[in-house]
Amino acid sequence: MQIVFLNTFEKQGEDGSVVSAQLTISEEHGVWGVDWLEERDGSEQDRWFQGTSWEEMMTAFRYGIARMMGLGYSPIVDGMLDSERNGSGGFVTMLQCYGELNANEELFQQLRDWRRKAAAEEKKSAYLVATNRMLWMISAFVPRTQDELSQIPGWGKAKLAAYGESVLKITSGAERTTDFPLDWVAGALDGEQYTTWLYKQKENKYKGMMDRQQEKKQILLIMQQAGGLDQLQKELSLSRRELLLRIEQLEQEGYDIEGLLERELSHVPESERDQIWQAMSTMGDRYLKPVLTHVYGEDPQAGTDRQVEQLYERLRLMRMSYRRKKQEKAV
Repeated sequence: MQIVFLNTFEKQGEDGSVVSAQLTISEEHGVWGVDWLEERDGSEQDRWFQGTSWEEMMTAFRYGIARMMGLGYSPIVDGMLDSERNGSGGFVTMLQCYGELNANEELFQQLRDWRRKAAAEEKKSAYLVATNRMLWMISAFVPRTQDELSQIPGWGKAKLAAYGESVLKITSGAERTTDFPLDWVAGALDGEQYTTWLYKQKENKYKGMMDRQQEKKQILLIMQQAGGLDQLQKELSLSRRELLLRIEQLEQEGYDIEGLLERELSHVPESERDQIWQAMSTMGDRYLKPVLTHVYGEDPQAGTDRQVEQLYERLRLMRMSYRRKKQEKAV
């Protein structure tokens, strides 16, 4: 076994002593290992990763570092997460941190209820209306005017025009103990809390990447075993739309998805497939709504939400097939 990386971490124990640990990356016959070992009596080596993928190894490595630094460990050699220990994430991240730590739970729930209704009316995902992070900040800072609301990070002119009045109606009845502008936030944040919060964000980021990597492996395995969208949806608990986005990404990365496309499109009448193909040839394949209208009528939205979703699913599958064939011809 060859050690290719080693770093020492330290933190101060409750009794004032210094607790040390070693983090290593090793390689043996193409298999990577990431190990954490605390230097204390009876400590056992904690293996964070073992496998052949460099990408997965580095994600597990960074996830573990963020987790341990959030618990108070400091590396002797810093910079492994592209940031120093003091973690000065900037004014926007300070606002985000304060909003999350000081959110008004009752007001936050009211804003969530509003977001859910707005998303349902517009037939879009809730996060496209407003993210949880935005709602936390609004509930913590309680803006009462358009100008104050525009000071919430991410709340630009488009959101202000579309939702500003509705949000301000909700915040107008809430108590506020702070004021605008928000330049006081930097001084109000506890430094240790802020640093811990920053590393928690990194931990969540790398945990999400690890989850995506595992989902990718599962999708590829199910496709290899001739599974379809129904099985993928059941086993991964993802929406059909999210699954199709993941499959499109796999196709862009060069993975073979032809078998899945053939299985899923085998239920679509050949005449319908020809119509879709012709529409994409003449209208382009970037936007699906014009193709939907051209193939299925002037007002496809007149159907139920489920019917419209099924039509879009068909078009996304056809677009992947169409693009693959175009690429083959180009080569």
